[in-house]
Amino acid sequence: MTQLQATASQLSGSLLKDLTPARLQGMRRGIEKESLRAQPGGGLALTPHPAALGSALTHPHITTDFSESQVELVTGARPDAATALAELTELHQFTYRVMQDAGDEMLWVSSMPCGLPTDETIPIARFGSSNVGRAKSVYRMGLSHRYGRRMQTISGIHYNWSLPGVSSQAYFGLIRNFRRHAFLLLYLFGASPAVCSSFVAGRQHELQKLAASTMYMPHGTSLRMGRLGYQSDAQASLAVSYNSLEGYAASLADALTRPYPPYEAVGIRNPGGDYNQLGETLLQIENEFYGTIRPKRVIFPGERPLHALRERGVEYIEVRLMDLDPFVPVGIRSETMDFLDVFLLHCLQTASPPDSPAEIAELARNQHRTAARGREPGLMLERGGREVSLVQWGAELVAACAPLATALDAAHGTDRYSRAMNAALAALQAPETLPSARVLAAMQGFDNSFVQFVRDQSIKTQAAFLQMPWTPEQQARFEQMSRESVAEQKKIEAADTMPFEIYRQQYLSANRLGRPAQVLMAAG
Repeated sequence: MTQLQATASQLSGSLLKDLTPARLQGMRRGIEKESLRAQPGGGLALTPHPAALGSALTHPHITTDFSESQVELVTGARPDAATALAELTELHQFTYRVMQDAGDEMLWVSSMPCGLPTDETIPIARFGSSNVGRAKSVYRMGLSHRYGRRMQTISGIHYNWSLPGVSSQAYFGLIRNFRRHAFLLLYLFGASPAVCSSFVAGRQHELQKLAASTMYMPHGTSLRMGRLGYQSDAQASLAVSYNSLEGYAASLADALTRPYPPYEAVGIRNPGGDYNQLGETLLQIENEFYGTIRPKRVIFPGERPLHALRERGVEYIEVRLMDLDPFVPVGIRSETMDFLDVFLLHCLQTASPPDSPAEIAELARNQHRTAARGREPGLMLERGGREVSLVQWGAELVAACAPLATALDAAHGTDRYSRAMNAALAALQAPETLPSARVLAAMQGFDNSFVQFVRDQSIKTQAAFLQMPWTPEQQARFEQMSRESVAEQKKIEAADTMPFEIYRQQYLSANRLGRPAQVLMAAG
C-alpha cells in the first residue's frame, strides 16, 4: 500500500468525522475570470473599458485587471458550482451586450493573449482621479516597468474557496499540500500549450515553432504557468515559507519594505513628474507577489491585505493557476469546479508537514516541468528527492480523494463529485483528451494558427452568449449596478482632499502592514 493509499483509508475513518453534512454544505466558492477584449481580426482592442459596464474602481462584479483592455468578471461566494456558474453566465451576457452596442469587440477565450501591439502601446487600466484609483494605475505602471506589459496580458481564472471552521493554521496546511500537488491541476486543466509569436518577440524562450505565427510546446499543458508566464527573477530571491501565518507575513513584510536596487534605478517618478511605480521595494504591494495559491481575507476600505491577515487571520484561499478553457463559454466547467472542491478538501484534511527550502525548489521544478512537458509519455517528477511518474502520482492522489468525493456526494444528494474523480482518473490514462491536447488538435483545422483558432472560438462564444435568453429585468438590474458604481466612484473622488504623494507615502508605510505580535492570536 502506498503512502497516499494509506492516507485514503485513514480519511474514510477518523478524519471524515469532522466533515458533517452541514459543514460540507457550508463550503463556498467564487470565481474571478480575466479576459482580454479583442478586435474581430484577433488583435488587442485598444479602446477604453466600456462606460456602460460601470466603474472599474467600484463595480462589485465587473472591473479590469492589468490592462484597460482586460475585463475581469467576479462572482460572489456561492454554495455550489451551478449557482456560481449561473452568476458568471449573467455577467458575461451583460458584458457581451454592452460590447455589442459599443462596437464589434469580443472577449478572447484563451489565457495566452491575442495578437499584441508594441509593449508600450498596451493600455494600462485607469480607475479615475481619486487617490485610490490613481494608486491602482501607478501600481500597474510599476508592473510594466518591472516585468513588461505583455506578461501582464496573460489571463486566467482565480478560484476562491472556504470551508466553515478552518483556522489560519489549517489553511496554511492546505496551502502547503496544494503546492505539493498542484502539478495535477496543471496536467488535467492546463489549456495553454501554444501562443502567438508576437508574445515572445525579442525574448528568450524554449518554445518550438509550429507555424508562421505560432509557437508551442508539443507536450505542454500551461505555458501561462511555465517560464514564460508570471515569473520574476526578482521574486525568485524570495524564500517565502508557508509554515505559518507569522512566517508568511514576515516574509511578505520584508519584501514590501526592502529596497531593491534595480527598482530604485527606475525611480518613483520620471523627470517629467509622472509616476513610474508606487515604490522602490522588491514588492510594491501584496498583490505583486506571484504564487499558485494565496491566503486571503476581505479587507476594510484603505486597509492593507497583510494587515487584515495579521489582525483577523485567513478567511479563504485563492487558487491562481487555472487556465481559461477555450472550449467552455464561461471558461471553466462545473466538473472542474467539483474536482477543485474535492482536491482542496483533500489538501486541507491530510497531514501537511512543514515545507523546506529544498522542497520549495523541488516544487518549482515540478511546476515548470509539468507546464512545459506535462503530457510527455513517462514524464517523471520529484517527490522527496526521488523521481516518481506524474501519471502514477496523479492516480494516487485521485484515489486518495475518493472518500471525500463520496462524503460531498452524500451531503449534497448527488454523484457529481465521484464522477469528477472518475473523469480525472480516465484523463490521466488518456492525455489526448486533456484541454491542452484538444487545443493543439483543434488548431490543425486553422493551419496550426493559435490566433485563428482562438479567434474562431471567441466568435462562437460571443454568438452563444448573445443568443441566450435575456430579460428586461436582468438588463435593468445590471444597468442599475453600473449607475451605482459610477456614482460611488464620483463620491470617492469628491471626498478626496489629500495630495496623492502624501496618500502614497502613508499607504506604503511599514506601520500599515499590521503588528507581528498579533499574528499568534489571529492564527488560532
